[in-house]
Amino acid sequence: MSGVQSTGSRGTPGASKSAAAIDRAKARGRAALIGYLPAGYPSVEATIAAGIALAENGADLIEIGIPYSDPVMDGHVIQAATNEALAKGFHVRQVFDVVRGITSRTDAAVLVMTYWNPVARMGVDEFSRQLAEAGGAGLITPDLIPDEAAEWMAASDKYGLDRVFLVAPSSSPERMKRTVEASRGFVYAVSIMGVTGARTSVSSAAREVVAAAHSAGAERVCVGLGVSNADQVREIAAYADGVIVGTALVVAIGDGGVDAVASLTKDLSTGLTTEEA
Repeated sequence: MSGVQSTGSRGTPGASKSAAAIDRAKARGRAALIGYLPAGYPSVEATIAAGIALAENGADLIEIGIPYSDPVMDGHVIQAATNEALAKGFHVRQVFDVVRGITSRTDAAVLVMTYWNPVARMGVDEFSRQLAEAGGAGLITPDLIPDEAAEWMAASDKYGLDRVFLVAPSSSPERMKRTVEASRGFVYAVSIMGVTGARTSVSSAAREVVAAAHSAGAERVCVGLGVSNADQVREIAAYADGVIVGTALVVAIGDGGVDAVASLTKDLSTGLTTEEA
């Protein structure tokens, strides 16, 4: 495996902000907590404040989602939030203001999660340059596969950004290996098929996807889709390197603002210690 294809910082030590954040958590005997917030909901300023609250209350990495008009993977809660942000006039370029606002105040690794079209429309190199200048760690790209990511691979190398691709229960061994090799920072393991949303239980497929990704060479695998409480965090932290929470945090900021995000994050973080620690 070449240096630029490592899912951590094997090739260029210290180059991956995401890997460094996950490794810091691991050194403390726990999994990493990753929180998702949609940019511009309920406002750009609130997103920044909530991101800072996440970092101050136990989150190691933060995903900032770009609102998109055709969010095929998003559940109704995130769709409603992103629709509201768009209705209020959110523009893609404002995501860099959000990232800069959080990275200037915290040590958390901040990634942008986005469908590929907004990046392509701005220009892959230009988007990557602005993200790096804002202090961003990289991109999570749910609808981009490594086979179609040559331009992004080049730009991410040029600007030192992490590229996080997704794997799922349906990923073939060949696809799993190719995705692991193309990723840098961590691999995003989707625990269930379907759209995002809080669920009462974590799919049993999550552990199998993580194991398959690790077997394919992934150093860091984080699980997302469906995590909403500390018990679910604890269950996943026993076998994954990071736990991703989205919908529950979006509900929190919508219902109770930044204070609710801080409170939920603190509660979620109680489930981070792994069984082995």
